[in-house]
Amino acid sequence: QVKLEESGGGLVQPGGSLTLSCQASGFTFRDNTMYWYRQAPGKPRELVATILSAGISTSYADSVEGRFTISRDNDKNTVFLRMNNIVPDDAAVYYCNVLLGFHRKDYWGQGTQVVVSS
Repeated sequence: QVKLEESGGGLVQPGGSLTLSCQASGFTFRDNTMYWYRQAPGKPRELVATILSAGISTSYADSVEGRFTISRDNDKNTVFLRMNNIVPDDAAVYYCNVLLGFHRKDYWGQGTQVVVSS
């Protein structure tokens, strides 16, 4: 059974930092690309960051480029999202995601909420 469990969200001031974690199980983590998405109230879900299986290649949404860093620990089946210089527009529920199988089925965690407030 595929399971993705996000953690690390919370209340942060503008300019602050957070590190989100996603613990994965039920599939061969090291073989798969992992994604972080976010969804703010009233907005569509947005792809924030991508990391390929070996962890060498990453990509980011323009809105977070230079501020967020995605990384992974393939021994611990965990993907991280380091968020620096947080701005109010970063407030959202953050989800990790993986696509598995021939049909590229979507799997999602329950999300972790980031609230930005001074």
